[in-house]
Amino acid sequence: MSGHSKWSTIKRKKGAADAKRSKVFSKLIREITVVARDGGGDPAGNPRLRQAIDTARQANMPQDNINRAIKKGTGELEGTSYEETVLEGYGPGGAAILVEILTDNKNRSVSEIRHLFSKNEGSLGEAGCVAWIFDKKGIIRFGKEEYEEEKLMEAALEAGAEDLSDEEDCWEVLTDMAQFETVRDTLNSSGFTSQESEITAIPKNTTPLTGKVAEQMLRLIDALEDHDDIQHAYSNMNIADEEMERIGQMVA
Repeated sequence: MSGHSKWSTIKRKKGAADAKRSKVFSKLIREITVVARDGGGDPAGNPRLRQAIDTARQANMPQDNINRAIKKGTGELEGTSYEETVLEGYGPGGAAILVEILTDNKNRSVSEIRHLFSKNEGSLGEAGCVAWIFDKKGIIRFGKEEYEEEKLMEAALEAGAEDLSDEEDCWEVLTDMAQFETVRDTLNSSGFTSQESEITAIPKNTTPLTGKVAEQMLRLIDALEDHDDIQHAYSNMNIADEEMERIGQMVA
């Protein structure tokens, strides 16, 4: 499991993410609106919209909210115009950070995010400085109690997946982004019902962090994920499980 995913799991177990859950719907609505605007409001012909809707449903978003977001994107309802952009930079210890943004004011967002980086011992970089480190991949998660590793692995590879990994509280099936929907749908139709799925950015290499530097990095990641305009924040941080657990004890 990447350091980023491990940290998210620890916070979820401790309930530390409760205060942030109120922001989840607004971020999902932005994403649905933008992908409907760019690719049309019919999920059958818009893969990004299909995934955005799936993610919203996984978060238990009501269908009415989803429908309104689509209509705002297609212009059937009045809505805010958002711009997509990507920022790249470095966190404490030189760990790479890739940030995906949806904003109605790019200058404001960049200024605020630059401040978050500098406040937490990081810095924004030039376009392309760290993007090469990350590959977009599909992740499909399955419950460990429901499925045996060997059977799921066999079915996943046959469906076109790249790998299956043991991530402590679930099985994670890794796919190429182009094969993501095919693998997920094939597994689901074969009796393997996924808990959740997402498109994410996987680092090709990682940066080990310990002690105070690891604490600073996790504070920066938390601050970025808490920003309204940031849809996703990815990093290549590598923090040992014991260190994660130690820092997790400090999470309120």
